[in-house]
Amino acid sequence: MGRFHQAGTMRVVVIGAGVVGLSTTLCIHERFHSVLPSLDVRVYADRFTPLTNTDVAAGLWQPYPSDSSNQQEAQWNQQTFDYLLSHIHSPNAANMGLALTSGYNLFREAVPDPSWKDIVLGFRKLTHRELDMFPDYSYGWFNTSLVLEGRRYLLWLTERLTEKGVKFFQRKVESFEEVARGGADVIINCTGVWAGMLQPDPLLQPGRGQIIKVDAPWMKHFIVTHDSDRGIYKSPYIIPGIQEVTLGGIFQLGNWSEVNNIQDHNTIWEGCCRLEPTLKDAKIVAEWTGFRPVRPQIRLEREQLCFGSSNTEVIHNYGHGGYGLTIHWGCALEAAKLFGKVLEERKLLRMPPPHL
Repeated sequence: MGRFHQAGTMRVVVIGAGVVGLSTTLCIHERFHSVLPSLDVRVYADRFTPLTNTDVAAGLWQPYPSDSSNQQEAQWNQQTFDYLLSHIHSPNAANMGLALTSGYNLFREAVPDPSWKDIVLGFRKLTHRELDMFPDYSYGWFNTSLVLEGRRYLLWLTERLTEKGVKFFQRKVESFEEVARGGADVIINCTGVWAGMLQPDPLLQPGRGQIIKVDAPWMKHFIVTHDSDRGIYKSPYIIPGIQEVTLGGIFQLGNWSEVNNIQDHNTIWEGCCRLEPTLKDAKIVAEWTGFRPVRPQIRLEREQLCFGSSNTEVIHNYGHGGYGLTIHWGCALEAAKLFGKVLEERKLLRMPPPHL
């Protein structure tokens, strides 16, 4: 199933159909199809929208508040914000699930400004009057950012790729060797939290999250709280999307349970209703559980694997934690750059591609 037949083509298989897999596919296709007409790109995944972890994400563009150590990831975050902002007034924005959103980050003590304060729009510290609205918190920021709804965005990406002739195959890939022997010249590994099933990676862990989607059209601002003792995502957050509002505050490292948990439901509900009491009247629309692919840093690199007499190039792009939508396009650009190097080494690139 899904074997390549045509000789002389450059055969690429992307494994994974979350935001990282589909955006990487689009980036590679857009940048190289014009200079390599024989490019054949396929996506293999055992889960497509609405069953990916991207579908569970609230979709607020926001890196971790205190993570400024990795300059490369900071650049990828900025590239993603700039790319999305450039689409904000395009006719595609609504179909992409993209909109401007403003709101609050709340803390119990003063903290340093985040490294991304100049990427978002209108970043400032909260006034005393604003903090009076949140009696449990004594410090905070206000800014305008972007919300990118995972489910809508995946549908939009899928439509763009289908128009370009990219083929999708629902299949569970058991090994890189299986894909290589099926005729792939290059494999792009965007398997997220499940990457360890294809190649052991002791640095990769699931960061289980659970969210409640509610109908609360009066909620106009995001509210993200932070608790330095508990750590990231273990404190209530309220993120309005285009239609529904996402409530969360669960982060469980190493927990592989995909079942919605009543204790976690209560933690989220009570925490968010304390933060915003009007939510008690909101109608619950859905409840989801998903896994953030947690890793000390994103794995974005090339690796050559040898199966029989042929070398297969693998480009790994996974480990984006809870910020896949925040960083995805910068990572897609980097993966495309690595793919371009493969083409150069194989003397397949007659002229450099645009925008790289």
